Amino acid sequence: MPDTTPDSIKYPRRKVVRQTMKVLCKAAFKVLMDTTIEGQENVPAQGPLLLVGNHFSFIDPLVFVRISNWKLEFLGGFHNPSAPPIVEVIPWLWGYYPLFRGTGSRDSLRVAETLLQRKAIIGIFPEGGNWATVLRPARPGTAFLATRTGAPILPVGIDGLLEVLPHLKRGRRAKVTLRIGKPIGPFMATGRGRERREQLDEIGHAIMRSVAELIPPERQGHYSPDPAIREAAKGTEIYPWDTKTETEYKTGEFL
Repeated sequence: MPDTTPDSIKYPRRKVVRQTMKVLCKAAFKVLMDTTIEGQENVPAQGPLLLVGNHFSFIDPLVFVRISNWKLEFLGGFHNPSAPPIVEVIPWLWGYYPLFRGTGSRDSLRVAETLLQRKAIIGIFPEGGNWATVLRPARPGTAFLATRTGAPILPVGIDGLLEVLPHLKRGRRAKVTLRIGKPIGPFMATGRGRERREQLDEIGHAIMRSVAELIPPERQGHYSPDPAIREAAKGTEIYPWDTKTETEYKTGEFL
């Protein structure tokens, strides 16, 4: 696990490994998928920036690698129960700061603040996991970082990755569309306790609405203008890790 003490933080890092992985990622999107990218010009060369997107597939992080540069940093779940073991190797090779879902993960969030102060681009999935295939409310972490640092947020809509592996098994390429929106923010939050949490939740809704605009209507879930789609999404907002502790993660007791 990476050392998350502020004095140990290096940025940028892992240049050779990341540049190699980015080349391979770009080739994969070209060869294994029929990929369309819209709005690439909206991605800045440097931050501070929070790169966010919908999270329906365990390979979604590859999208951020594809559209950004090798300096990209990630905040991501310590454990990904839906991903094959070989896929879990990829984020460790790239290097990321683990979030212990449901625990606050204060160390990694402090590291992220430091990185944003150094003009980093950080990829994070606000929903906090890929347990559903429709858009769900954001966890507070992304809004927390945005309000603490003033970093703008760049929304990305990811469509088609769920079909990549099934299509490859049939010898076909899935159609994948990546839509990159305009930056939103900066955001501010005041107050403490419940008042501040409510403000962070509202900012989270604003972030997810910006993502919803970039994905197909049937995937917009809780942020769809269609009452029937919102009704069908009920229940997906329940966070599977709400009662977990960091100790449980480190000892494997949550499995």
